[in-house]
Amino acid sequence: MSGSEPPRLPPFAVVVVSFASSALLRRYAARLSLPEGGRLVVVDCFSGDEERARVRDLAAEHGWEAVLLDRNAGFGGGTNAGAARALELGSEVVVGLNPDAAIEPDSLERLVAAVAADPMLLASPIVVRGSGEPWFAGADLYLDDGATRGAEARDRFPDAARLPWATGACFAMSAELWRRLDGFDEDYFLYWEDIDLSHRALDAGARLGLVDALVVHDAGGTQGTAVADRAKSEEYYYWNIRNRMLYAVGHLDDEGVRRWLRSAPRAAWAVVLRGGRRQLVTSARPWRALVRGLRDGARLARERRPAAARHRVPVGRP
Repeated sequence: MSGSEPPRLPPFAVVVVSFASSALLRRYAARLSLPEGGRLVVVDCFSGDEERARVRDLAAEHGWEAVLLDRNAGFGGGTNAGAARALELGSEVVVGLNPDAAIEPDSLERLVAAVAADPMLLASPIVVRGSGEPWFAGADLYLDDGATRGAEARDRFPDAARLPWATGACFAMSAELWRRLDGFDEDYFLYWEDIDLSHRALDAGARLGLVDALVVHDAGGTQGTAVADRAKSEEYYYWNIRNRMLYAVGHLDDEGVRRWLRSAPRAAWAVVLRGGRRQLVTSARPWRALVRGLRDGARLARERRPAAARHRVPVGRP
């Protein structure tokens, strides 16, 4: 091999989790061109016999490795199942990719190569919407109240205590780091599991890095709503509200948990307003999700507080 040739990539797998998303698989995953050494693992969380048949047929048509679960394991659980199969098949790098996201081969190569060069790296690409509008280019969790903001907000909050996190829409990590972290915490089911994983990675001595790679994300594609309809699903609201407190009890000290609990109604209202105000007069779903999410988040704080937090983060500025 001459000095101008790029290094050979290690065996890797792109893991895509589907729940009633065969149409997205046909639109995105079916067009994914894998560099040499790569395979695609599709995890189907069971949503019905017809959908299962469609996913099975797509996997056979495109040569995907199919992991067919008999339940809806959520995003974290589905990714864990796909990564477990990928590691069984000898993959040395795991790339998570949403079913409504697209990545070109050169960007995929750069992600895999970055992790191969640094096995303690949790790598993220730059993510944009189909319009080209930025969607993710680094983000932080603010520890005073649990707000999440893009990296561009750092200059506006220079003294805030915060920790960076890597999006679950697309990420890459080594098999070594994945095993060390034991994948996603499946208690989250949907949302916040990527923040939790990121901070457990930091606890384990890993680093987060933004790689010069591009992903186009049809944000909200898995929500099943029209582009003009801002309203999110009831599950979106519920898990975002509930899992904010799941993160708190797993990572913050007692005062941090109390602070987040006090600000939970305000934070929950902000989550619901992501779907606009019109939904609040046309549907009971956002209201129902808000009440359930606050109730279950408070219950987590009560029930899990006696046990020591698993992954403490400092309250002061990092």
